[in-house]
Amino acid sequence: MVRMESRVDFLGVGVKRRVLACIKVILDTVQLLLPLADMKLSLPFTAAALALSTIACGDSPSNPSGTASVSLRLTDSPFSDAQSVLVTFSSVSVHRTGSSFSTIPFAGGATSRTCDLKKLENGANDILGTEGVPAGDYTQIRLLVASAVLYFDNPSTGPTCAPAIAAPAGASAAVTIPSGDVRLNRPFTLAANTATTVLLDFDGDRSIRETSAGVYSMTPVISVVSVQQP
Repeated sequence: MVRMESRVDFLGVGVKRRVLACIKVILDTVQLLLPLADMKLSLPFTAAALALSTIACGDSPSNPSGTASVSLRLTDSPFSDAQSVLVTFSSVSVHRTGSSFSTIPFAGGATSRTCDLKKLENGANDILGTEGVPAGDYTQIRLLVASAVLYFDNPSTGPTCAPAIAAPAGASAAVTIPSGDVRLNRPFTLAANTATTVLLDFDGDRSIRETSAGVYSMTPVISVVSVQQP
């Protein structure tokens, strides 16, 4: 059993325990069947033992049963060349091992969510969305960035993130986004009946470039800062 443990050390703690428990059930089942190999009643006992093994190992180690709550929040690294940086997201989703993407609805049920990155500096953060999803191991977070606009003269007023934010007065520049499809390959586990908060950092300085005088382009640079559970 010690050797088997060393081979599953790469798994998360919860997954590792479940794998080892399943292996133990299988080994115990084999030991039960060995003395019955020459007995006429071996078939019924075999069926019963296999049924017990199936019950004990029924859930996939990476996809246990139950529902988990996940909240995605956004913070920002400073961007110094504008008073306001309004970025609009059109979709946020998470990918579960062996399954597909689950969409995380934006706060308030809106179809998009706009955030002023300038208000998310110095440790401030705001909610993108929260959803109940199947518990299990997740491999990726996907964000679709629909648009971005820089405002140079005045900061925005109102909330940090909302379905829409009023444009500040003064000079502005739309930002070209060649590809707003951002995929973060960061494995994490969502435990059943547990609320998990994932904090994302949108790095404004690394994302936005002035390609020529007054012309800006964005390649979104977003990373996972933390995954927190109670």
